[in-house]
Amino acid sequence: MEKRTLGKTGMEVTRLGLGLAEIPRHDDSQSDVEAAGRILNAALDGGINFLDTSACYGETEEMMGKTVAHRRDEYFLATKCGHVTGSATGRAWSVETIEQSIDRSLKRLQTDHIDLVQLHSCPLEVLEQGDVIEALQRARDAGKTRFIGHSGDNEAARWAVESGHFDTLQTSYNLVEQHGHTKNLLSLAGEKEMGTIIKRPVANGVWGKTSSPYAYGDEYHRRSEIMRELGPIGDEPGDPYMLTMGFTLAHPNVDVAIVGSHNPAHVRSNIEMVENQLPIADSVVQEIYRRFEQLEDDWRQLT
Repeated sequence: MEKRTLGKTGMEVTRLGLGLAEIPRHDDSQSDVEAAGRILNAALDGGINFLDTSACYGETEEMMGKTVAHRRDEYFLATKCGHVTGSATGRAWSVETIEQSIDRSLKRLQTDHIDLVQLHSCPLEVLEQGDVIEALQRARDAGKTRFIGHSGDNEAARWAVESGHFDTLQTSYNLVEQHGHTKNLLSLAGEKEMGTIIKRPVANGVWGKTSSPYAYGDEYHRRSEIMRELGPIGDEPGDPYMLTMGFTLAHPNVDVAIVGSHNPAHVRSNIEMVENQLPIADSVVQEIYRRFEQLEDDWRQLT
């Protein structure tokens, strides 16, 4: 699979990464851990080397530790911190919560270091105070994480990029959520030599469908219907999923797009598509840009 250098981290990561938020939603009779192991090993066996989880994604960190810790040298490990989750106590976005979360993640993931720890949807006012950033920097200096990043959108994401404190940015970008492009967020991150990680790269599958199970799915679906009302797009792939992934990966400042799944067959299908069926025609990408810019009415990134 094609790889990109993840900004100033210098790490070579696959264009397709695996997001772990959906792993607990397995659809068979096996235990969560067994199902997670099948999905994670399918990703690694297929060549994916970027795994993205979070302290607040249920038990996914423990699942990783129990199933693929022995393959630790095969993947770039990213997690997130900031929320008070599980049995933890304290206040979100406090220094104590950040520090405890990182230590807990190390134990759950059964590793002596994390490659990337990201502040997870941290509010702008907290970022501006600076103490949580200093907590991440201390964790980096102590060898608990190699790099630090910000995961978020809109004003907080722009502040994080402009601050120069972070090695990576994780943000939402897809064909119905293009402010990463129209507001030059992704290009600015590129200028700062930040690695760019894209969440929701396929817009949760709403293009060409009638509904989405996600909280922000209704708004995504509304936008897609408005854009599709302008008619068919010449040379548009017949597979809506290929269209959405092809659009996202076409952006020159996108390093890795993370897609979640609770089905190993879907993981293998995603890998095959990225390896053998992309890119899509540039004329299609440009038409999607045009439609968004023509029709959007303050279509901000959804948090």
